[in-house]
Amino acid sequence: MSVKVQPLDEYVVAVAEEAQTKTASGLYLPGGAAEKPKVAKVMAVGKAVTEIKVGDRILYKNEYEATNVKVDGEAYIIIYARNIIATVN
Repeated sequence: MSVKVQPLDEYVVAVAEEAQTKTASGLYLPGGAAEKPKVAKVMAVGKAVTEIKVGDRILYKNEYEATNVKVDGEAYIIIYARNIIATVN
């Protein structure tokens, strides 16, 4: 998948993972009750980003720390690298 958004400096472009619709115990959650994803897959990184690479799964602070954009029908999240808390294995 080619990314049409190239981040500058310390920014990362990612795609959010789908929110869980089922709990660990097997209960289905209604649409409004599903948690917003805080995990995303990195699609591109700015030149100043050193600890994160394309393909990493990241955990970021919250949805208010990210900018949501849609380019050619694809939804992306642009996150400042300092707002990334961890990588997820």
